[in-house]
Amino acid sequence: MKEIFNKYNADFLSENIQQKVAIIGNNSHQFANSETLKKIFNLIDLTSLNTEDNTENIKSMALKVSDFNNHYSEMPNVAAICVYPSMVSCIKNNLTAKGLGLASVGGGFPSSQTFLNIKIEECKQAVEAGATEVDIVLSVGKFFEEDYEYCFKEIKDIKTAIGDAHLKVILESGTLKSYEQIWQASILAMEAGADFIKTSTGKQSPAATTDAVYVMTKAIKAFYEASGKKIGIKPAGGIGTKEDALAYYSIVKENLGDEWLNNDLFRIGASRLANNLLTDIYQEEIVYF
Repeated sequence: MKEIFNKYNADFLSENIQQKVAIIGNNSHQFANSETLKKIFNLIDLTSLNTEDNTENIKSMALKVSDFNNHYSEMPNVAAICVYPSMVSCIKNNLTAKGLGLASVGGGFPSSQTFLNIKIEECKQAVEAGATEVDIVLSVGKFFEEDYEYCFKEIKDIKTAIGDAHLKVILESGTLKSYEQIWQASILAMEAGADFIKTSTGKQSPAATTDAVYVMTKAIKAFYEASGKKIGIKPAGGIGTKEDALAYYSIVKENLGDEWLNNDLFRIGASRLANNLLTDIYQEEIVYF
């Protein structure tokens, strides 16, 4: 795997990344208009990953998403709904809105600390239940042991098992100890077959950070230049305000360009953000979801 890491130019790691991220963030206010906020709304993976989740509250979420455009006809809908595997069928049976992804976490989420055959089976069952996207977590413990081959094979085996469903690999970037490790984890996941790389589960602190997304988007650009394959990016965890969202939007625009500014290649994992964006767009407090 170290030979694979060396295939890609990581010279930017020697730069002052925090300074570059700060500059991009300071300039993000230029995008604070209703049209951009609507576009960001359309990037949201509306997420419920709580211990107390049950068919009643998950059905309610699906019905609200299904009915959303009857209330806000000039708005795009969210990109997808993300739930636990056991709740996938509930979403599938109650979601009537067209064109949305149905995402399930899997593979021993959130710690990835179980047997590979169980991870594979869980992901397969989520897809059989109706999931079109599966979010798994990198085996961070194995990554820290530098057992990169294990991490690579695990991702590859899960991707093979879920077929055409999109695979998002969560790096749990807040636990990684350096920008170089975030870079290496990004490259490893993409080489193994990830369709998206994602920052966080939202169960660890820190969750998403702008620094991590800066490094991850640089890795995506390097991978695209080498392979011609576009990989998606998903910041997730702790993203609740338009300022948060605009900072990530600006980094993606800066490092990857406008062709990444759509929900085929850019998602934001959030639960609070949808209502807050609606409030900002309509200039009145809205608690729809």
